[in-house]
Amino acid sequence: MNSHFDMPNIPFNTGRSPFRRLKAVKWQTILPKRIGSGIIIGGRNREKGTAMVAKLGHNSEFAEVDIDDNKSLEATLNSVDLVVHAAGPFQQAEKCTVLEAAVQTKTAYIDVCDDMSYSRRAKSYMNKALDAAIPAITTGGIYPGVSNVMAAELVRDAKNEGKGEPERLRFYYYTAGSGGAGPTILATSFLLLGEEVVAYNKGAKIKLKPYSGMLNIDFGKGIGKKDVFLLNLPEVRSIHEVLEVPTVSARFGTAPFFWNWGMAAMTNLLPSEYLRDRSKVQQLVQLFDPLVRAVDGISGERVSMRVDLECSDGHHRIGIFSHRRLSESVGNATAAFVLAMLEGSTQPGVWFPEEPEGIAIDARERLLERATQGTINFIMNKAPWMVETEPKEIGFGIYV
Repeated sequence: MNSHFDMPNIPFNTGRSPFRRLKAVKWQTILPKRIGSGIIIGGRNREKGTAMVAKLGHNSEFAEVDIDDNKSLEATLNSVDLVVHAAGPFQQAEKCTVLEAAVQTKTAYIDVCDDMSYSRRAKSYMNKALDAAIPAITTGGIYPGVSNVMAAELVRDAKNEGKGEPERLRFYYYTAGSGGAGPTILATSFLLLGEEVVAYNKGAKIKLKPYSGMLNIDFGKGIGKKDVFLLNLPEVRSIHEVLEVPTVSARFGTAPFFWNWGMAAMTNLLPSEYLRDRSKVQQLVQLFDPLVRAVDGISGERVSMRVDLECSDGHHRIGIFSHRRLSESVGNATAAFVLAMLEGSTQPGVWFPEEPEGIAIDARERLLERATQGTINFIMNKAPWMVETEPKEIGFGIYV
């Protein structure tokens, strides 16, 4: 799931003059610097925002803003080029207030949404974004985000090589502990346990129990084999619809192994209504956060994602992305989307990353180059046997 961290300082030039200011709603998320531009760190916590600005130095400032206050948002978004919405968790959010403000102020928009319902709500702003002539991407970031682009490239390569029709695409994600993200990713994970998993099997939409369907997946060099479990993630539906792959699913796992046991136990013991209640989930987060942070110091924050594509003629190719630090890789990934949009890759409207109107096909390679800086393993379009040790999958229930 997407997390909220500092982005790297990557110089860029959009050719627009004079430069307008960049805006990121939530203090943890910043945009790359460019000559003649400034960075605004937005959020409700002035103390944290001021500390971030002090760290960044010149060309940065803090703006106190509440994403639930449209007037506050619109006032802050005036005279900026682009807003990155990273104020998660997105689960159970009822409105797309930041996107609405972006439309009203004609500001380009990217979010790092990792929620199925929120992403569909964002897509409903398509006509408004077209009328305002602004580009917008929902589910940008690392996963979903970079993983969607990897999937799109695997499908495109298979079709270009005449390897039959894409039949099954599966996302596998792994993050050690909370990946350094703390309470936000913890709340996201707990809220997802309250959602039925939407997957697709031979074109049919199916619903499955969250954190079920365990598979033992080999993530290759630097990560190895990890257990992963079904979760309700937005890229499943968007990939099924946009890339027309009939069977799609997504699984996630963490470490140490007992966190997976705990997640499965919560799914089985707590009512789904409880896990869908943000206030109750926040109480759980406050209870578990100190323990999670203590274990994070031991488990580290390695992250890996594997995208598997199988075609009708038996063609099976995968992509793998692994990094030692989730916090760094999230920054690289989100910055890569920002740069692509500012360079003109995105057409007006609201798009998923795998849509060519969102990230143009000829811009995908450059996006992946930027997003994969510092990875310990990044491969694309390889047969599993070339990167795995004895592929082995153990599944329970419906196999999607």
